[in-house]
Amino acid sequence: MDQNPALTYTAFLKGQRLATGPLHEVAVAVLRAQQSQPDENPLVFNNATGQSADLDLRGDEEAVAARYTRAAPAQPPKGRGRPKLGVTAREVTLLPEHWDWLAAQAGGASVALRKLVHEARRKDSGADQLRQARDRAYNAMSTLAGDLAGFEEAARALFAGDQQRLLAQMAAWPQDIQAYVLQLAEPAPG
Repeated sequence: MDQNPALTYTAFLKGQRLATGPLHEVAVAVLRAQQSQPDENPLVFNNATGQSADLDLRGDEEAVAARYTRAAPAQPPKGRGRPKLGVTAREVTLLPEHWDWLAAQAGGASVALRKLVHEARRKDSGADQLRQARDRAYNAMSTLAGDLAGFEEAARALFAGDQQRLLAQMAAWPQDIQAYVLQLAEPAPG
């Protein structure tokens, strides 16, 4: 997928990929599909999570596109922290002995917490990305293929990391569903 998955969606109609892209483009494609096939219900998925998305398709294409066009984020009110550096002040609740330990660290509590977070992210990033990818793929797979033959075994294979068994269990599924599940099952780069 060439686009940032956090900002893209994919729609399916009767097991076939209908559209992939920014939400406003996918919403218009879904509106057109519903207008041409009113008895069918397209399914829309957030590519970052694999969760299905409900769309408000009232109005014409322009109204639907406008509803889902990303507006520039509003400027947050100026407050504490160092906004030019991207630092945001938030509340952290710790026990007194934790605060004592943090206060004794070189650079203080903020520096010590940042170092701990960086170390944890570096150490666990591969496992976290793999878990997120499997969850994302399962979310979409359960909606798209939950009633298809081999679903339960495919889910077991997905969580076991057994790609060959997953492919074998999905072999009878529509090609677009297979491709989408495999796409979502890939850990995000970075």
